[in-house]
Amino acid sequence: MTPLHRNSFRMKRVALRRRARHISVVLVVLVCATVGIWTWDTAPSSAFLPPQSRFLKLQTEEEVRRIPSGLNTETKGSYSSATPFVNKAETKEDSTIEQVEHEVVSEPKHGKTPTSRENKLQQVKREVAIRKDQTTKTTHIKETHSDPERTKQFVAKKDDVSTSTARFPNQACNYAKGKWVVDNHRPLYSGSHCKQWLASMWACRLMQRTDFAFERLRWQPKDCSMEEFEGSKFLTRMKNRTLAFVGDSLGRQQFQSMMCMITGGKERPDVLDVGPEFGFITPEGGGRPNGWAYRFPETNTTVLYHWSSTLCDIQPLNISDPLTEHAMHLDRPPAFLRQYLHKINVLVMNTGHHWNRGKLNGNRWVMHVNGVPNADKKLAALGNAKNFTIHSTVSWVSSQLPRHPGLKAFYRSLSPRHFVGGEWNTGGSCNNTTPMSIGKEVLQEESSDYSAGHAVKGTGVKLLDITALSHIRDEGHISRFSLSASKGVQDCLHWCLPGVPDTWNEMLFAMI
Repeated sequence: MTPLHRNSFRMKRVALRRRARHISVVLVVLVCATVGIWTWDTAPSSAFLPPQSRFLKLQTEEEVRRIPSGLNTETKGSYSSATPFVNKAETKEDSTIEQVEHEVVSEPKHGKTPTSRENKLQQVKREVAIRKDQTTKTTHIKETHSDPERTKQFVAKKDDVSTSTARFPNQACNYAKGKWVVDNHRPLYSGSHCKQWLASMWACRLMQRTDFAFERLRWQPKDCSMEEFEGSKFLTRMKNRTLAFVGDSLGRQQFQSMMCMITGGKERPDVLDVGPEFGFITPEGGGRPNGWAYRFPETNTTVLYHWSSTLCDIQPLNISDPLTEHAMHLDRPPAFLRQYLHKINVLVMNTGHHWNRGKLNGNRWVMHVNGVPNADKKLAALGNAKNFTIHSTVSWVSSQLPRHPGLKAFYRSLSPRHFVGGEWNTGGSCNNTTPMSIGKEVLQEESSDYSAGHAVKGTGVKLLDITALSHIRDEGHISRFSLSASKGVQDCLHWCLPGVPDTWNEMLFAMI
């Protein structure tokens, strides 16, 4: 074979190999395409990706700002520029719950008290349910738009959902849990100017006290916010209504605090004294009436206080004898409530510190049950008698609520004492000026006032739980600066005003 023939043969063999390679590639491509088509028919390719609810499209802050704000009406309101954007509201909500659940797993447990993240998880779940319900209602409105009557019906249902959603944060918030924080916008009124309503014996600005850091602390509930108190807002909310405080001297402090908060501590000569309408008159030879009542004419709002230190009915056994004993009817509510409850719209009750032998003996009170002197040895113990009375009065008020649909009733838990080294008459003191609340947080679910917490359970009366948050404010008492106390005697029971009782009223305002 000549060299020419050999070269020609080699070139043909190379060409055949190239063709074979091309054919192989084509065959491979055809086989892959066939397999791919068969796979798509049996299981779409998206099945190999993680579910959409398992991942989120995360953007930088700049990319988030570029997200269009025009959203469908079904999902509008489910997004915010601060949250990652995803295609469906349900996907975002499910992912949020998943994230919170993951965080809760690593959260340490403290007995049965839910953590803040557990509370957050429950809140998110409830909000998700509400949002899904809203989406369903909105979609249904679109589908029935051609029928005006049906559309009107579903719009009403949608509005009901929106209303319940708006109320939800207040219903879910436990105002008794939280911590004290410094707020330079406090106090809410001046203790040296609110002379029209504030007794001088509780106005620490008029005493020799020089440290007033306690006035600048504000209560911050955990996982929620408390509505800011405004006098005008309160009067509007209580238009044509009456707020009544019924209780001991701590109740009177709360009453005076409320009057100062409503007026901002300013003089109000237009406010009317309507005490006689509620039987508040100074008896002959008496030093003061058994209560006070004031009316704000612009909204016809009345705020009153009635003295009832034990929250039960007390009657003299012999009216003609000034030294007579008094029947202390443990199973009867105060006569004032029986007579004037129909005129009250918001009722706040309290008792506690007068349940001691010194008070009973000094006032010549004799415990009665069923109209006769008590013969039950268990009730002879003052702690049991107090609990019995609280349960009895709260139950009675609750039984009256159906007759008075506009009435909201609260029982305020015990205001704590802070005597150290003795009692009020044995050298007890509370000289601390640095609040023990710094760095502390109230997290308990149940009230520290066991009797109050159990008295309201199963009733229509709500608990105004102020015990634990007040317990960590030992520096807020009048202490040794009292104007009326004897030398060496300190007041570690009552509070300086402005002070802690203002927070009780902020909580009450948020709960009304």
